[in-house]
Amino acid sequence: MTALLESPSENAIYSLNAIANCPCGGSHVAADHQNFLEGMPQDPADLVDDLCKMGHYSGETLEFARALTQAEIRKTLVLQMLDRAEPGQRQICYDLIQLAGGLEEAFAAAFGDRSTQFFNDALRLSKFRRRDFLIKVAAAAAVVTAASCVGNNNSQAPTATSTNAADTSKLEKTDLTIGFIPIACSIPIVAAEPLGFFQKHGLNVTLKKMPNWAAVRESAIAGELDAYHMLSPMPIAMTLGLGSSAFPIRLASIENINGQSIAVASKHQDKVKTAADFKGMTIGLPFPYSMHNLLLRYYLASGGLNPDKDVKIEIVPPPDSVAKMAAGQIDAFLMPDNFGQRAIFEKIGFIHLLTKDLWQGHPCCAFAASQSWIDRHPNTFRAVNKAIIDSAGHANAAENRQEVAKAMSERKYLNQPEPVLTAVLTGKFDNGLGQTLDVPDRIGFDPYPWKSFAKWISSQMVRWDLMPTEKAKYEEIATQVYMTDLARELAKELGQNPPAESTRIEKLKNGDFDPGKVEAYLQEQKKQFKV
Repeated sequence: MTALLESPSENAIYSLNAIANCPCGGSHVAADHQNFLEGMPQDPADLVDDLCKMGHYSGETLEFARALTQAEIRKTLVLQMLDRAEPGQRQICYDLIQLAGGLEEAFAAAFGDRSTQFFNDALRLSKFRRRDFLIKVAAAAAVVTAASCVGNNNSQAPTATSTNAADTSKLEKTDLTIGFIPIACSIPIVAAEPLGFFQKHGLNVTLKKMPNWAAVRESAIAGELDAYHMLSPMPIAMTLGLGSSAFPIRLASIENINGQSIAVASKHQDKVKTAADFKGMTIGLPFPYSMHNLLLRYYLASGGLNPDKDVKIEIVPPPDSVAKMAAGQIDAFLMPDNFGQRAIFEKIGFIHLLTKDLWQGHPCCAFAASQSWIDRHPNTFRAVNKAIIDSAGHANAAENRQEVAKAMSERKYLNQPEPVLTAVLTGKFDNGLGQTLDVPDRIGFDPYPWKSFAKWISSQMVRWDLMPTEKAKYEEIATQVYMTDLARELAKELGQNPPAESTRIEKLKNGDFDPGKVEAYLQEQKKQFKV
């Protein structure tokens, strides 16, 4: 009551003792208290409506509530209309929102000075929206009152209209530590710091450079990190307890598609032409539970080789791969493209194959967090995932690649020569064989976590004895680990155009993968390639 009632009119004559002695502590005559209560509307929204008409709430409170409601109307209106629109219309709207710099800016551009009139009319004419607005008035009053009681006369209540400052009031935590490996695949996570995407979403993130993928896994289990840059098979493996104790991890978004290559030492230039030519070689890979391992095995098997018998696979931290090749300790490696390109830059190797030629649009790295951390920080998790999806959208645009390459070349980030990153990100590169290639989709930053990715990964983990058959519950794994619905929702809020579907037919070099027929695909692969 005390938060809703103001002082009595100056024209009324009241006993100061009667006012002071009211049991509720409010400013009215105690004897009239019961009559007053009985005459009040019982519905909270109706009560606030009456108080608005009586002039109880300040202009600041009403403006704050109006801003909150208008923002919600904007979001609802746009998402509903986009769902009904034709695909071409949807794409135009998404592009305009992105071009304008966000939903608020797009509405300002579309309605100009009439935007306020438009939303005021919506509030006035819609009973549902009016009720929603009145509830927000009460909430806004509490916020404004709290802001005025902090003891600082210069403090101001939140405006809720600024698009530059994120609302951090609902975030359980704003200071985060995220572990990453310094490879091109990590760009959406890493670039979000210098390019301001974390700050935009109300977060202060410390990026912790990790030495290898095993260290990422162990730090995650030990609770030393809030969230992680991971290889896309790692959340599946960790959740199922493959290679470590079981530790439930959720894959929030994909960081990159394509972007890997098989680099071969220059001394083998005249020998290696096909998959079969790798027989007897030592090949470096970053981690057992990696797309690199699964794609290399897929490729070697297509050439008639048994990856466990005909080659020696050595686990090598990505930053060490070029040095090991230069020292003659490995003959080839399948690593992120910045290291394949670095081998050419150092004149020690050549690119034999881009992994996009095995599977166009395949996933590589991902952003992930533990289920327990997400449960404790649901709003913070949404915010950091949204910031990274936002950053991925920026990095994916061709016109931003040069800017990203420059920012990421610094020692504290990827620590690579800028020409190396530019070659990877623009797709204009020397392949080490005297050819200059132009492959714009050499690497992409599409954050959408297709559940069909999870099913193909799981099928190959079974194929190569990385996952016991009894744990291969493909649909359950995809649903439990890959957060496809949330990624779609956040992308829509950012004005991106994510797919409506969760799975698709994946097009691979040796045949299509139907996520509805995983076991049949697995058996056909084994039958065709004898392994």
